[in-house]
Amino acid sequence: MERVIPRAARTAAIPPQALILVGIASVQFGSAFANRLFDQAGPAGVVLLRLAFSAAILLALTRPRLRGRSRRDLVAALAFGLVLCLMNWSFYEALRLLPLGPAVTVEFTGPLLVAIAGSRRLLDVLWAALATGGVVLLSLGGSHGSLNLRGLLFALLAGALWACYILLSQRVGSAFAGLDGLAIALGIGAVVLIPAGIIEGGSALLRPGVLAGGLAVAVLSSVVPYSLELIALRRLPAAAFGLLMSLEPAFAALAGVLVLGQRLHARTLVAIVMVVIASAGTTLEARAKRPESEPVALG
Repeated sequence: MERVIPRAARTAAIPPQALILVGIASVQFGSAFANRLFDQAGPAGVVLLRLAFSAAILLALTRPRLRGRSRRDLVAALAFGLVLCLMNWSFYEALRLLPLGPAVTVEFTGPLLVAIAGSRRLLDVLWAALATGGVVLLSLGGSHGSLNLRGLLFALLAGALWACYILLSQRVGSAFAGLDGLAIALGIGAVVLIPAGIIEGGSALLRPGVLAGGLAVAVLSSVVPYSLELIALRRLPAAAFGLLMSLEPAFAALAGVLVLGQRLHARTLVAIVMVVIASAGTTLEARAKRPESEPVALG
């Protein structure tokens, strides 16, 4: 116990904003490393490894109980797992066809539109138009001319599923304590993806190098960011969290350049900045509508 207390104190001393930024960087660099495995195991195979390793780690840590749960809670967890599985699969399919920065930027429109949905304020409509303009600009041209249409459609699908993920996470987060709901959903998603993952990944899924890469992707893309968010959100207001998350497309572009050697031309950079500004503006608008101390629900 004497060793645990100083470590906890050191974690508490780290600004929550720094924890969120490290989590964002971890997710995006995890996606960049996942991209390097596509030639061996394919997107479905890599997603299977990510979900399976993430589920194994979180299930071991949380040990959630299903006994005594209502049918409604179990159905919500099942739907959450299906959405989580399809969201990651469609995003990795987009990532195989698009540079990382544009792929995340297009995907990011999903949660952005959820934040704007239902608003009748003119300024929110302008933020939506700015984000849409950024996506249209990306579709017209990227780092190597016009971006792949199939890749854009996969990224849009991932964004729509991300929006569903946000809505379902609120339901699952209220029914399950801590990360229990997420651990169960990851397990469900891994089971659902077994056929596609095996068909696409084949024997490559048994190679030590691919397994090690899948474990690294799981830790970077799921375990580290979820854990850091869980710690940071205890001390970070909802508006500040949303503002920091607006930087995801920028971090994705940086990871694509540093890890994958992807070049970003001026048009792509302008489109990414447009979506980042729209997301930040939406978050600042939300700050004026709710108390600064309102916590963020973690699914």
